[in-house]
Amino acid sequence: MQPETSTLSPKLILLMAIATGVAVANNYYVQPLLDTIAQALNVSHSMAGSIVTAAQLSYGLGLFFLVPLADLVERRYMIVLLMLLATVGLFVNALAPTVGWLIVGTAVTGACSVVAQVLVPLAATLSAPEQRGKAVGTVMGGLLLGILLARVVAGTISSLLSWQAVYWVAAVAILICTLALWRSLPKYQPQVSLTYQQLLSSVISLFKTEPVLAQRSFLGALSFAMFTLFWTPLAFLLANPPYEYSDAVIGLFGIAGVAGVAAAKWAGKLADIGKGSIGSWVGWIAGLISWGLLLLADHSLLSLIIGIVLLDLAVQMAHVSNQNVVYALQPEARNRLNAGYMTSYFAGGALGSYISVILYQWQGWLAVCSGGIVLSLVGISFLGMTQRN
Repeated sequence: MQPETSTLSPKLILLMAIATGVAVANNYYVQPLLDTIAQALNVSHSMAGSIVTAAQLSYGLGLFFLVPLADLVERRYMIVLLMLLATVGLFVNALAPTVGWLIVGTAVTGACSVVAQVLVPLAATLSAPEQRGKAVGTVMGGLLLGILLARVVAGTISSLLSWQAVYWVAAVAILICTLALWRSLPKYQPQVSLTYQQLLSSVISLFKTEPVLAQRSFLGALSFAMFTLFWTPLAFLLANPPYEYSDAVIGLFGIAGVAGVAAAKWAGKLADIGKGSIGSWVGWIAGLISWGLLLLADHSLLSLIIGIVLLDLAVQMAHVSNQNVVYALQPEARNRLNAGYMTSYFAGGALGSYISVILYQWQGWLAVCSGGIVLSLVGISFLGMTQRN
C-alpha cells in the first residue's frame, strides 16, 4: 500500500525528525557518564569506553542486517517494532548490575535504534523531488540534535538522580514517539521482489556497481571516526584536572555542537541546487581547522568550545552531502544504498571510539588530536581525488 501523496507535510517531517533524534540518542546517553559508570561499577576507563564501542558496532550490524528489510516489508510496522525492541534494551540498561549487562542492553538498543536510518530514507521517498534535500536535511538535523542533546539530558539526569535514571527516561521518550509514529505515518509497502538473502547480497553488489557509493562510504566512515574520536574520551578529559566537571556540566558541552543542525540543512539546500560538492569541501576543511583548535582544549576552554562547534558543523556538512549523492544513485534501492553507506559510517565510528581510548591512555589528549588531524588530511586528499562526484 502506497501513501496517498508523495509530499510530506511539515508536521510529519517534524515528527520524523524528533523520532529520529530520540532513537539515535540512545547510543549517546552513555558518553558523558563514562567516568561515573567506571567508578560506580569499579571498571577501568577502557572497559567503560567499550560500552560506546558496543553501541557503534551493534548499530553498524543493525544497519547491514535490518535496514535492508525496509525494502521488503511494510515500513510503518517495521519502524514501530524496532522502536519497541529498543525500549527493551533500555530497560536492560536501567537495571544492569554489571558492565556486562550494560553492554548487552546497549547492543540490543543500538541494533534496534537503526530505525533512525529507516526514517531518513523514508523521508526522501515520501517527499517531492524538489524538496528531497530539504526533507533529508531536516530529518538529519533531528538526528544530530538527538546526538548532541542526549549528552545534555544524560548529564543532567545523572547529576540530579542517577545514571540508571537516564535509561528510564529514555525508555519513556521512545515509547511516546512510537505511538505518535504509529498514528501518523502512512503505510508504505515497497515494490521489490527480492528475498532477504538477495537483499543482503545486493547491498554488497551495490559497492561494485556504484563506485560513487564506495567513495562516499569511505568518506563517511572517516568523518564519523573523527566525530567519535573526539566525543568518546571527552568525558575523561573534562572529569579530571584542570576541569573536574560533573556529569551535568560535561553533558552541556553537547550544546556547543548544535551548529551542526544548521549545517545539515545548509548541506541539503546546496544539494537541491546542484552544489553539494561545496558542502563536502566546507565540511572537510572545517574539520581540519577544528582539530587545530582542539589541540589546545586540555588547557583552553574557549578553544574547546569553538573546536566542538566547527567539528560538529564539519561532520554534518560532509555527511548530509554524502547522503544526498548516495540517495540519488538508485531511488528504488534507497534503503539498501543507505544500509551500505551507514554501515560503513558507523564502522568508522566504532573504530574511532576504540582508537580514541587507546590514544588517550597512551599519550593523552595530544594523541587524540593528532589522530583527528591525520583523519582530516586523509579525507581532504581522498575528496580531492574524487571531487567530480
